[in-house]
Amino acid sequence: MIAPSRQRGVALITAILITALVSSVALSLAWDNALDMRRTMTLLYRDQAVQVAIGAESWIQSILRDDLAETDTDHLGEIWASELPGLPVQSDVVQGELFGSIEDLQGRFNVNNLIGQDGDVDELALEQFRRLLIALELDPRIAGIAADWLDSNQEAGFPDGAEDAIYTGFIPAYRTPNLAITNATELAALEGVDKESFDILAPHIVALPGRTGINVNTATAAVLQSLDENLSASDVESLISERENGGFADLQNTFSTLVAPEVLPQLEETTSYFQLRLVVQIATVRIIYFSTLQRGPRGDVVPILRSLGTT
Repeated sequence: MIAPSRQRGVALITAILITALVSSVALSLAWDNALDMRRTMTLLYRDQAVQVAIGAESWIQSILRDDLAETDTDHLGEIWASELPGLPVQSDVVQGELFGSIEDLQGRFNVNNLIGQDGDVDELALEQFRRLLIALELDPRIAGIAADWLDSNQEAGFPDGAEDAIYTGFIPAYRTPNLAITNATELAALEGVDKESFDILAPHIVALPGRTGINVNTATAAVLQSLDENLSASDVESLISERENGGFADLQNTFSTLVAPEVLPQLEETTSYFQLRLVVQIATVRIIYFSTLQRGPRGDVVPILRSLGTT
């Protein structure tokens, strides 16, 4: 027979163990509940940030509409080209901030210009892309490889080209699209293009629907230099200086002696495509919102591509 004192000791130990077990379960449940609450609030703040970005996008659309009504040229001295200052985002429950910028995408080289309507390579655009690569001190062979990525056939260009026969040997394997692309980041997958090369190239290229001209009022220095093989760095510096006060006074007169006659029709002073980049901070959540906006000849502005990113 167990002594009463020993029974009381066993009961006490049992009670302590049960209390510890219940406390552990309660603590675990409380921790899980706190995590669930945090996840819920994070999702809520993210949704709020996206809605703020969409609202700002509508505001920017009205700015671009008004801009077309006021002037028939687009240049870097206009209000849309200014950095969007930090604007407070306030409500009864959260506070945040919004800032961003707008870029004229026709100041870049449109890689979809590399192919014509028949799906074959456009030699004029191909030569311009080669000159752009040279201006950036990159391998000019990338131009031919990019053309093969887009053209409608499976015949590798000579001497520079790469089709499915190359890419299906990669790990993981993939194939060429053989059509126009929607995002210039696809060129990061090209044979011979490493991350460093693409990071240098990326600010000067874009993938826009169809064929587009180049807005010389907003084009990057490298894109301007790619317009003709005889354009020097000093020529480009003079051009950038000349356009500072509201763009070029006379585009045809300025460029007629600098570029080949067949290039002149590609040069423009207006744009139809802009990229909006917004950074929205709501409480602990930060999003970066990208929107490609297309502006029609009558001033209608619509988003054609939206994405959330980190840069």
